[in-house]
Amino acid sequence: MNTYKDDVEATDALKNIYEKFSSEIKKVIFGQDDIIKEVLLSIFSDGHCLLVGVPGLAKTLLVNTLAQVLVLKYKRIQFTPDLMPSDIIGTEILDETRKFKFIKGPLFANIILADEINRTPPKTQAALLEAMQEKAVTTGGTKYELEKPFFVLATQNPIEQEGTYPLPEAQLDRFMFNIWLDYPKFEDEITIVEKTTSNIAVHLKAILSAEEIIYFQNLIRRIPINENVLKYAVNLSAITRPGTQKAHDWANDYLEWGAGPRASQYLVIGAKAHAAIKGKYSPDIEDVKAVARSVLRHRIVKNYKAEAEGITTDAIIDKLL
Repeated sequence: MNTYKDDVEATDALKNIYEKFSSEIKKVIFGQDDIIKEVLLSIFSDGHCLLVGVPGLAKTLLVNTLAQVLVLKYKRIQFTPDLMPSDIIGTEILDETRKFKFIKGPLFANIILADEINRTPPKTQAALLEAMQEKAVTTGGTKYELEKPFFVLATQNPIEQEGTYPLPEAQLDRFMFNIWLDYPKFEDEITIVEKTTSNIAVHLKAILSAEEIIYFQNLIRRIPINENVLKYAVNLSAITRPGTQKAHDWANDYLEWGAGPRASQYLVIGAKAHAAIKGKYSPDIEDVKAVARSVLRHRIVKNYKAEAEGITTDAIIDKLL
């Protein structure tokens, strides 16, 4: 698939592809430019996304639209309290020759929409965890590799917590980004209502194939990074850890736990992807800052003092930045 003479030419091409990609999605999704950018960054970085927002903010529509613009297999899994691991992984059945045959579940796709992921019990969440981390599932003692690329885009409703199973920290850490969706601006909501209450059909063009996505994922990992930017990213994670030598005063005052090494990895790979879509050949500190909130907000845990004083996670991250 590689038709580029070098990585510089490929990076230039990625910038143009991102702009086409983004403009196609904006035909359907209005007023969520930053959200679209972060979801696309996670795809080019080979990461998973958690989309958190109240109902009606087009979380599911965004993932549906993304699947149409990418030439990839797409499956939606509605997570419910009675969902079992076999419902998403697949199950073994006895065929007509009296031999066990594995029937693949919906997890065997490229893009998985895990709708309302916090509504399913920990046992099913754990089955998804293996798939997210290992890009494989194990059943009946046999390991099955998942097709690449593989993305989990999960949605979560922050309001209604009755009958939900909060995601454990280990599972949250597998998500590259935790993206918060807010209400649209008034002008954007007018556009949304106007477009969605008419009978105008929107036709989306397919932009990227699986092979092209994998190529650009590898390209982003090859992008060089200056040592000072690398140290800034690692230091940003380190200062979130209360009680340690590098801990920031706000971390000691307001945090129970800080971000682990995976945060540093995602800050660097996210910064590389952010630089590439901006047409830069190496990330700088501003690129790290651009992805920091979405990388860190689900990896730091506030203490009682922060809760009592009403200090938000994003406020703490802004202070650290």
